[in-house]
Amino acid sequence: MTAQTPGTPVAAEARGRPRRPWGAGLVPYLLILPAVAALALILGWALVRNVLISFQEFGKRQIITRTTEWTGLDNYADVLDDDRFWSTVGRTFVFMGANVVLIMVLGTLVGLLLNRLGKKMRLALSIALVLAWAMPIIPSTTVFRWLFDTQFGLANWVMRTLGFDGYEQHNWFESGFSTLTIATVLIVWMSVPFVALNLYAGLTTIGGEIYEAARMDGASAWRIFWSVVLPIMRPFFLITTFLEIIWVFKAFAQVYALNSGGPDRESETLPVMAYIEGMGQQQFGAAAAISVLTLLILLVALSFYFRLILKQEKEQQS
Repeated sequence: MTAQTPGTPVAAEARGRPRRPWGAGLVPYLLILPAVAALALILGWALVRNVLISFQEFGKRQIITRTTEWTGLDNYADVLDDDRFWSTVGRTFVFMGANVVLIMVLGTLVGLLLNRLGKKMRLALSIALVLAWAMPIIPSTTVFRWLFDTQFGLANWVMRTLGFDGYEQHNWFESGFSTLTIATVLIVWMSVPFVALNLYAGLTTIGGEIYEAARMDGASAWRIFWSVVLPIMRPFFLITTFLEIIWVFKAFAQVYALNSGGPDRESETLPVMAYIEGMGQQQFGAAAAISVLTLLILLVALSFYFRLILKQEKEQQS
């Protein structure tokens, strides 16, 4: 290999290129290190402690006597042998699937609507969406609890006004299905603004000439969405669906505050079941085992979605 002379282009380029200071590549990692360390300390220790409790007999007696009784995998065996756990797993996945589908479909429609409205109507709708999205969970649940109240609820009044019979002090929470249906309405109402506003932000990056070219080719509105908008916004839909799956799967306050998992624990989801076993039944070891199993189930379910996202990225890069 021959050395480059000072007059060659490579040597000139080397002289003109600024040399990066040593360790400059570490600066971004050093900046986020405090936040990562704080999260690892707070969340990591809680997770480790929860896993340790799942291997213990941890109830009132252990709390009072401050004794540690290790039971190995007994808590996991008892939970996995409980039919209620498996029925709750199925209920949680059905509940999650219904919510995610409704959230993505309605959020997409509202996002497309925002892209078509004028400035004033878009501003009014955006403000309404932000207010719904920013509403705290417990006040929102309290409002929905009042809307479907047996004696003073607005839902019963509306149904009677429309001429339907049987809605005089009708109990909307008399079954697990109706309770989860109301929880679904609440969660969808709170989640649609996130999808709609983010989709609208993404749609603003698509040039108007692309729509014009599609219309000139005779494409309908549905064809434009399927062949133009969807391929361009595919990363948005994949990531947003991923986030909504996590959000709905771990939803606790909306379900528990409506009816405490009742009646007869028929509206329990996995987070609610873990809370009731721990705080209600004082079986903290079993509750910890349920929460660990919930995390593992969610990770296994999301692993298939991760593979889909990575496959889509590879197809785009190829």
